[in-house]
Amino acid sequence: MATTSDSSVSFDQTDTRSDEMNSTIEQWIDDLVAGVDDAQASGEFQEWLDVQSRFHDYSYRNTLLIKRQYPDATKVAGYRTWQEEFDRHVQEGESAIWIWAPIITKQCPECENSPSYHEDTDCEYDETPPEEWSEGLVGFKPAPVFDVSQTEGEPLPDLDTEATGDAGDLVGRLTGAADELGVTVRIVPEAEWTHGEAKGICEQLSLVDMQPRVEVRDRENEADLARTLIHEYAHALLHFDVDDDTERSKREVEAEAVAYVVGRYCGLDTSGSAFYLAAWESDDPEIVRDRLDRISSTAEKLIDVVEDGA
Repeated sequence: MATTSDSSVSFDQTDTRSDEMNSTIEQWIDDLVAGVDDAQASGEFQEWLDVQSRFHDYSYRNTLLIKRQYPDATKVAGYRTWQEEFDRHVQEGESAIWIWAPIITKQCPECENSPSYHEDTDCEYDETPPEEWSEGLVGFKPAPVFDVSQTEGEPLPDLDTEATGDAGDLVGRLTGAADELGVTVRIVPEAEWTHGEAKGICEQLSLVDMQPRVEVRDRENEADLARTLIHEYAHALLHFDVDDDTERSKREVEAEAVAYVVGRYCGLDTSGSAFYLAAWESDDPEIVRDRLDRISSTAEKLIDVVEDGA
């Protein structure tokens, strides 16, 4: 994929500024969609996709159970699955995350119970013997699973989504813009980070204060630190009052598209955003174009506050 550094781009304070920004951002979004297409076709992405397909797609109920017990869980699998599928081992002393696993066994065609439970019911079905019954779902049982952060061993393939380039004082300008954006922001040292593999979060400050709180994990790569700040600011501006989990992938697409645009405007190489978007919305990169107005207006707002802090 081509780099996306445009350090010479600027929008003069003129009557045509808004039109210039809109047309430029629209062109950059076209570039991003093309980059997502390239990312999807790459061997790196296909290898990553193959590994992701081996993780079970948990039901909404089990997803809630996982999040309640281990809020920062990202990739979850059973003890043996980690060993046999991924050559990783659960670390000593880790506590299991408990979910409901389906019980699939021979099932009575009439009462739909397993053979052992069928014997204790009043069901009189006897047309075929139990050994000839088809298998079906007869119930659920507690089952232990573990998050990838609780394991060690062979690394899982990862996608290089980091931004690169000279961030200059961009991180300082972004944190300095927090008040103007109505956001509380904190850069958290690596040793104090409690949100697993996430690079940043956006959440409610407290039950009393409804202001968004953005926290990002500190790192040496300040270009990527800035990109993460922009991404979480976009969540704060676009999604803070939205909790529809079915729209999560689209919210991530919007936030990362904003980070791509603003980072590119600031002279960073944000081409890694294409991999990020491919991972979240691999079937439909066009969703970026569909939400162009929301992405564009949020990017323009963040560009304005960055420029004010220059």
